[in-house]
Parts: sequence; C-alpha cells; structure tokens
Amino acid sequence: MTSSTGRPDTSGVPDTPPTTTTTTPTTSSAQSSAQSSAQSSGHSSTRTSDGPSAATAAGPPALTGPTALAARALAPDLARGFMLLFIALANVHFYLYGHENTLRAYPVADTVVDQLVTFVQMLFVDGRSYPMFAFLFGYGMVQLMRRQQERGNGWLTIRGLLRRRGWWMLLFGLVHGVLLFSGDILGSYALAALVFVGCLAARDRRIMRLAVLFLVIATAFGLTQGIPNPEMGSLLPSMGQEEPLAAVVVRSVEWVFLTLANLLSVVPAVLLGILAGRRRVLDEPDRHRALLVRGATLGLGVAILGGLPFALMVAHFWPDPSVGLSMPAAALHTLSGYAGGLGWAALIALVAIRVGDRRGRVTTAVEAVGQRSMTCYLLQSVVFVSVLAPYAGGLGGSLGVAGAAAIAVATWLLSVVVADLLRRGGYRGPTDSLLRRLTYKTRRTFGVNPAT
Repeated sequence: MTSSTGRPDTSGVPDTPPTTTTTTPTTSSAQSSAQSSAQSSGHSSTRTSDGPSAATAAGPPALTGPTALAARALAPDLARGFMLLFIALANVHFYLYGHENTLRAYPVADTVVDQLVTFVQMLFVDGRSYPMFAFLFGYGMVQLMRRQQERGNGWLTIRGLLRRRGWWMLLFGLVHGVLLFSGDILGSYALAALVFVGCLAARDRRIMRLAVLFLVIATAFGLTQGIPNPEMGSLLPSMGQEEPLAAVVVRSVEWVFLTLANLLSVVPAVLLGILAGRRRVLDEPDRHRALLVRGATLGLGVAILGGLPFALMVAHFWPDPSVGLSMPAAALHTLSGYAGGLGWAALIALVAIRVGDRRGRVTTAVEAVGQRSMTCYLLQSVVFVSVLAPYAGGLGGSLGVAGAAAIAVATWLLSVVVADLLRRGGYRGPTDSLLRRLTYKTRRTFGVNPAT
C-alpha cells in the first residue's frame, strides 16, 4: 500500500518479492538481438519498437513501451481472446427490452431453448467472465511494472505511468459508456488501477487481506441480485429508449452508478491477479502446471456447484423461489464466480502449455483477439447497438436469450476475423494503440512491424 505521501509501504519484507528485475538468458538474448537488428535495419523507432528508444534518451531511463507482440506470453492473450466470447454472451441480454424479466435481468424464457441457454450462461459465463478479465488486468499491471523495473525506472515513475494509463482508461470508459453501453467495465478497471496502484508495492499478506475484505463486500452486494423485479423492462433503462439522444442522457447516469458499483466486484480479482503476476503463473505455465490443474479443477467445480441453485432459478427450472432462497443463492453465485473466473484462466493456461510453439491458425487468431482486447471489446458494443437497439436494428425487442446469444457468438467470430486481419497486416487494434500512445507519450501510429 502507499502512505499518505504516496510512497510505497516498506514496513516489512514482502512474503514474495513483488517484482523481479532478472530475466532468463534466453529472453535477455532475444531482446538484445532484437535491439541490434532494429538498429542495423535502419527502420525508425515508430515501426520497430514498442516504445521510446533508450538510444534517444539521456539521463534517467526512458519509459519502456509495451511488449512486442511476438514476445508476449501465449496464455494471457489466449485467455483474453476466449474470455471476450464470454463477455459478449454475458452482456448481450442487457440489450433485450420490452420483456418481463426474471432474476439478474434475464428475460423470462419463451422456449425451452431459451431456458437452456440461460441456464448454461448462468452456470459457466455470467459472473465468471468479468472476474477472469479483472484477474488478467491485475496480472498485466505486474507485467508492466516488471518491464519498467528492468529498464531501471523507479517506483515513482512506474506509479505515475500506471496512473496516467488509469486516467486515460477512465476517459475511454466514459465515452464507451455514454455512447454505447453503460455497463462498460473499462471505467471500473481504471478506478481499480488508480485507487489500488499502491498494492504493487505492498506485501502479499496485505494484498490478500484486502482481496478477502472486498470479496466479502462483493458477495454481500450479490444478495441484492436475488431480489426479483419482473416489471423492470431491462436492468438498464437506456436500452429501451427509442431516441438516441435520450439514450445518451440515461446512459450517462447509469454509467456513473454502474462504474462505482462494479468496482466492488472488480477489486478482489485484480488483487489476486497481482499476486499471480508476481509468481509469473501465466508467463511460465509449465513451472506451475500442478497449480493450474488444481485451479482449473477446483475453480470450475466450485463455480458449477455454487452457481447451480441460482442458475436453476434464473432459467425458471426452479420457478418463483422465495426471496429467502433467491438472495442467498445469488450471493453464492457471486462468490463462486471468482472461483470460476480463476478456473477458466487456469484451464486456458493449460491449453497454452499443450499448444506450446505449435500454434495453429485458430490459436493464432484467438491470441490476436487477446492482443487487441480493447478494440474487440468495443467492437462488440458497436455491433450490439447497431443490431439490437430500438433506434437502430431494433431486434432487442423481439429476440429471446437464445437469439441474442447467437448474435453474441457471431460478433465474437467477427472480432476474431478482424483481429487476425490486423495481425496479418502488422497492426495493433486502433484503440489499444491509442491508449498505449497516450500512456507512454509516444507518436506511434496503430501500425506495428509484423515482427513485433
């Protein structure tokens, strides 16, 4: 944690060193080789590196830019790529309007197919995908800090970099939330980074205590999701607005409330991601195979068992439960969702181990989605609004959960195609690149050398 002056807490030695400034010889050699190749090739730094060149800076170390795409570990990007499918499935039913709602704002199923889709989503996706993404966000904060430390930058520089990134993410989330989807998660991630950046310098035990505290708070908040409100046309009233300007006004209010509320659910997973990042669990999955096997088995097992009662209720296989049953079931669903998110992360890391360097076309394409996760996430909202909003395609007023899920899957497949085309052309995602440029204060375009 940080003190009131913003300095790291050094009151004790971390149980596990928060970061490491060493790299394996292979990595160091590869980096040196890449730098030498870039210098000899005569390309400008805007096309051959992912950040400001050290050769152009005198005095204090320059900020190290994002990791070259070819040098990134497979597991985190593969996890982000697959999780964006789950994010699409978890979000799309919010765009449905004009229906009587059941618990957790799902429309009452009109068909058995709708019931089954709702049940499966509640068991494996809903409340499981966002904890997973928050975990990866915390993990990425440690990766960013480690890169800066390896370059020789100190805590104050790193903290300033992360806070600048957080403020820009908050702005991105505001624009996304007001214009497209008030259930935006970027704003909550940004607030987590701004408020809890000091945890990167805290001891493991302190981080774990905070994670447990916020897990209890999030679980208590989950109780409210077990209170039925069948007359509400949508959890997000903006979804039923027929005038786009009116929808913008309503979304503005919704975004502020939801960003603060979602922060409670984001924090525990972000903190657990920081702990995992310190141990390089996803960067070096081979070394942690036994942990990943246990995590996948126990995490997904707990998610299924803990989510089963509420999934039955939401899908109306357990119709009209009393509030005395639905509220505890909702809290259990929330709590088990964190186990499920970590379980999915562990399972995908095991897949990454099996794939190794033998990456086929599908793996490479999904990895490309993870490397351009912000662009692909925002693309989902653009498609959903275009197809489902009452002032656009208008299908949200007639589709059920199964039809909406089909649109979510199709949208994710579209993002896979787009991301792979960008990869083949040697480009990062436009919004991902813009955030990096604003964070590192560089003048890069969103193009990158295909080798990076």
